[in-house]
Amino acid sequence: MAISAPSAAEGGPPPRRAGERTYPVMTRREIEALIAEGRTIFILDQWVIKADAWRRYHPGGDKAIMHMVGRDATDEVNGLHSPEAKRIMERYRIGRIEGRWKNFLPPIQGGRFRPRVPEGEEEREEEFDPSSALQQESQKGAAEEASSSSSSRSPSPIFDAADSGLRSRGKPRVSRSASVTSLSSVDDAAAAAAAPKDGMAHLDVLTRQEIKLDLAKYPPLDPATQDAIVEKYRRLNQRIIDEGLYNCNYTAYAIEASRYALFFALMLLFLRWQWYVVSAIFLGCFWHQLVFTAHDAGHMGITHNFQVDTVIGIIIADFLGGLSLGWWKHNHNVHHIVTNSPEHDPDIEHMPFFAISHRFLGSLRSTYYERVMAYDAAAKFFIRLQHHLYYVILLFGRFNLYRLSWVFLLTGQGPKRGIAAWHRWLEIAGNLFFWTWFGYGLVYRCIPTNWDRFVFVLVSHFVTTPVHVQITLSHFAMSTADLGVNESFPQKMLRTTMDVDCPEWLDFFHGGLQFQAIHHLFPRIPRHNLRKTQRLVQEFCDEVGIPYALYGFVDGNKQVIGRLADVARQAAILAKCQSVLAKGEAGHHHH
Repeated sequence: MAISAPSAAEGGPPPRRAGERTYPVMTRREIEALIAEGRTIFILDQWVIKADAWRRYHPGGDKAIMHMVGRDATDEVNGLHSPEAKRIMERYRIGRIEGRWKNFLPPIQGGRFRPRVPEGEEEREEEFDPSSALQQESQKGAAEEASSSSSSRSPSPIFDAADSGLRSRGKPRVSRSASVTSLSSVDDAAAAAAAPKDGMAHLDVLTRQEIKLDLAKYPPLDPATQDAIVEKYRRLNQRIIDEGLYNCNYTAYAIEASRYALFFALMLLFLRWQWYVVSAIFLGCFWHQLVFTAHDAGHMGITHNFQVDTVIGIIIADFLGGLSLGWWKHNHNVHHIVTNSPEHDPDIEHMPFFAISHRFLGSLRSTYYERVMAYDAAAKFFIRLQHHLYYVILLFGRFNLYRLSWVFLLTGQGPKRGIAAWHRWLEIAGNLFFWTWFGYGLVYRCIPTNWDRFVFVLVSHFVTTPVHVQITLSHFAMSTADLGVNESFPQKMLRTTMDVDCPEWLDFFHGGLQFQAIHHLFPRIPRHNLRKTQRLVQEFCDEVGIPYALYGFVDGNKQVIGRLADVARQAAILAKCQSVLAKGEAGHHHH
């Protein structure tokens, strides 16, 4: 999303100094042709960046960049990168633009681009449509209605009704479950006629309804409205800088380190006393708390130095926790850019165990994993029961992280050259160190029987389950609709992410993950400053008319279970439609 060309003070191209390289003004058509040729082009502060040579060495993986091709990536880059990284990007400038940039749909998301027209041939007037046909059809009516009243937002059936756990400043609570139930009955009625013919028609109806619902309750997608949101968001970021909220509180980290040391010491003490279950509980608490600081380091939220914070993160994640920080970065950066997109966000792609959107029932292809997430027999079994199995499956979440970490490291998915190339070898050393001290030294040498070893491993890993709940809690119940390339970065982050309300004394337990909406807006703010930032974000949401989703921990869990149950119900409806269709075909062939 872009706004009109900013001045130098607002982050636009500065006045040219004597002897400084000049860059040509590039047209939209020229940039489109470059992308059609396979070039990795995006816009940053009105500069045209060609990231081909740099993409392979990007510490956060190439897919995060690929989702920005053809788009104005200014807010995404500013949110996720240090000033040092932005200076590196200056080397890849090839031109500049004037005026407001209209985003393309990136090729990785299905966007199509016209190549250059050979000399002598006539240029076609029309340009490839960046949106899918389904999205256009779904948005048409609701977008017109939303645009017709851009000065005020229509009441939201989810955010503006009464009596729920969802809170918006100055507004009563609302019942999401009741709204979803009534919405679903509308969907079922609309799909009833089409369903016997083709079960997928039912899913199409749900997709259109989800988009219309979001268009009704969030600000319109017209350029003026979205540009105003971006402008106020950037002003808010400057206010956060002025108030020193990007500055790290190292005293708070000293307290964190003391807590980690206490848990580890208690684990060793009870292990020595042969109280293996109690020892395992404290080891799980140790790992649970460590995750939060590894998350901070991965976002450069501690020292704000890429290499220093990365080493801190690797020591914590790999050496002490047995997990790959590099894998997490590749996964997490994409998540921050295409949050809650079923086709693109790896943080919600958990087939065959979970589906938080009916769209997973159509066997989507994941652009992150580069494979089809098949809605097969296993998926049909688990998804029909997912709201009952949710916590049970999360008990084993850490074991899956081990698998993902080793696949990432052994297959060399990280950059092989550049400033982050050496991280892979440090991570492999860290994981070998972890399995030496934990697997051999602790489990094998210190625990005498296989049964006690088995119980120790299970209990220590089960205790970390709250972190998996906390991670999924922020997104599983939020919107998965795709509103297209015109939606601004701040609106999309607030539409797809919720915060969890808790007393300040419980902040250590949630570790900053209770402020995920705020974190998605400003990923590099140290977590000990997120509570202070909350007030500013609430004021911003009031000003621009974007609902700020804030639930209590229990209410948030209810919303997640409700969403899982709703998708499970849609899976049952789809199965019934397909069964009717199959019987009808069988009867026809028999006849």
